[in-house]
Amino acid sequence: MADAFARGRRTDYGSAAVPFRSSRIASPDGNTVADLLPAVGMLCHSLVHAGEQLLDGGKGVEAYAELGATMGIPLLYPWANRLDGLHYTAAGKSVALPDDRTRVPQDPGGLPIHGIVPSLMRWEAERGEDGTALTGTLAWSAPELRALYPFDHEVAMRVVAGDAALTVTTTVRAIGEEAVPVSFGFHPYLRVPGSDRSSWHVQLPELERLLLNERMIPTGERRPMTDDERAFTLGGTSWDDGFAVLEQPARFAVSAAGWGVALELLEGYRWAQIYAPPGHDFICFEPMTAPTNALCSGDRLTVLPPGEEYRAIFRVSAWR
Repeated sequence: MADAFARGRRTDYGSAAVPFRSSRIASPDGNTVADLLPAVGMLCHSLVHAGEQLLDGGKGVEAYAELGATMGIPLLYPWANRLDGLHYTAAGKSVALPDDRTRVPQDPGGLPIHGIVPSLMRWEAERGEDGTALTGTLAWSAPELRALYPFDHEVAMRVVAGDAALTVTTTVRAIGEEAVPVSFGFHPYLRVPGSDRSSWHVQLPELERLLLNERMIPTGERRPMTDDERAFTLGGTSWDDGFAVLEQPARFAVSAAGWGVALELLEGYRWAQIYAPPGHDFICFEPMTAPTNALCSGDRLTVLPPGEEYRAIFRVSAWR
């Protein structure tokens, strides 16, 4: 299998081309193929199983790289979802974020969302000799990164293509003499091949719904999900909801027309968001290491002491 890490390669994604260096990994049986972009936040921009695309391409890779317009399977770093303003205090440090969308994406209400713009994060990546895995490392040392998140650490991400599955392991290491808060997540845009959302059946694990205010920030209150609420047809319903995950591992699944796609939280993800706006044929089951706004609220925020690490694992699998 040819390495796609060559300079200048443009990788087809739907009708668009990807003007970045892409690295391809594949399962041992060759039936599951993933394309990733280390220069664009380790974005997985394509995941194909049995010849069918499992991810939604959104507005494309360039919009993601420069504006943080999410698509594919993006890492949300150093925080997932929203912060309640352009200021946070965590691990003993107070940080004022710039009102600058070229560095920090904002939601329509002006709140910082999904961490910093991916093009600022410069990953080093190496593909395994057998072509099934890609390992990326990010040293959080550049001044433009520390201005937004002033904590001495490094991040490692290992992505492995297995039979009908893609497993992503992310590790944060506190390498300096200061504590490091952990608040990252992912935003997989999943689709069911050969059908639209009108027939998609969704099955959720044991969850508690986080009640949100008008700015989509958790109030601190929770409500258990009933069995009926955890199994439904997506249809024209609208989702942008946060949850506490009550079991580990936890399995979120969507299926229709003989196909199924699942996201499994295997380790380190106790929180999740479900995003499925009407009029779009995708559903996002979003793994999160902390609840929305944890950098501001401190609620359930993990803070790593110097020298320690945090590991989180999820898996996307497909069947037909």
